[in-house]
Amino acid sequence: MNKNDKAFRIDVVDVGSLSATPETTLLTALENANVHIHYHCREGFCGACRTKLLEGEVEYKTDPLAFIDDDEILPCCCVALCPLKIKVQL
Repeated sequence: MNKNDKAFRIDVVDVGSLSATPETTLLTALENANVHIHYHCREGFCGACRTKLLEGEVEYKTDPLAFIDDDEILPCCCVALCPLKIKVQL
């Protein structure tokens, strides 16, 4: 099995679970699961989609230019490398 074929479980606090592959940004996976999340770009510039990463590891496909804390991620430009637990601003 190719690593891109593997889907990881994403637990979203107060929302539920969804799955995401290493080739799909977390923003796209959240949208596909009808989880509403604020965003204004898909390139890591604005920071509107800033999300708490509680467990797991992500990889950025584009270096984010927006400021984020050590426990935050930008779903618009990162992918899951393993199962995750996140908290989005609803």
